Amino acid sequence: MKDDSSIYFHHAEQYERLVSREDYQGNLPKTIAAILPLEKLSVVEMGAGTGRVTRLLAPVVRDILALDNSLPMLRIAQSALINMGCNNYNLAVGDHRHLPVKDNIADLIISGWSLCYLVSQGEGEPYPDWQFSLETATNEIGRILRIGGTCVIIEKLGTGFEAQHLPEHLKIYYQWLNNRGFLSTWTRTDYRFHSLIEAEELTRFFFGDKLAQDVIKNQWTILPECTGIWWKKKLN
Repeated sequence: MKDDSSIYFHHAEQYERLVSREDYQGNLPKTIAAILPLEKLSVVEMGAGTGRVTRLLAPVVRDILALDNSLPMLRIAQSALINMGCNNYNLAVGDHRHLPVKDNIADLIISGWSLCYLVSQGEGEPYPDWQFSLETATNEIGRILRIGGTCVIIEKLGTGFEAQHLPEHLKIYYQWLNNRGFLSTWTRTDYRFHSLIEAEELTRFFFGDKLAQDVIKNQWTILPECTGIWWKKKLN
């Protein structure tokens, strides 16, 4: 896997090609909708990237503010939302630990595949201050959520696996969420590529040589992916 920060700032278009292939069966929006009704919600999205989740929510919710550290990623998100004809969104650069958002404005805060980077980069060892960073981010979530609002966190649970397979470097993070009262479920969000050549190219780009070799060995144009969803409601 390349350095993820380099990908998000310098390879946003190729990253968008990859994520546009994921969840071809549409399981993720169904899973989120089963957790809470989305209609008429005001949403803040953390780590929006190129707007994959933003595009799922914008046609349904009342309004959405999508935040990300990478301006190149947000530019792709904006272009896609314009093409969809959406006008109920705003985009802004923002760090999870210092969100440029007023208090008590969101019915839903959602973070897709991004809070994990406060724990470690790529598949590296956890940062020494990972717990402090997560506490800071969840304090920000609590500040922004209205009472009765919900926080939803989406993270990976195994690329190349047909059943959930917790990434070793994120086990402490997932246990941290469980210890703080988050409920959880998981679903399959398999990638469907246009060809084996594309499957190998895009998996090598983001996930690295080992998974690309598995793609070739198994002739995967459909790459299994397991995704976890954690959620918690703000009660007071």
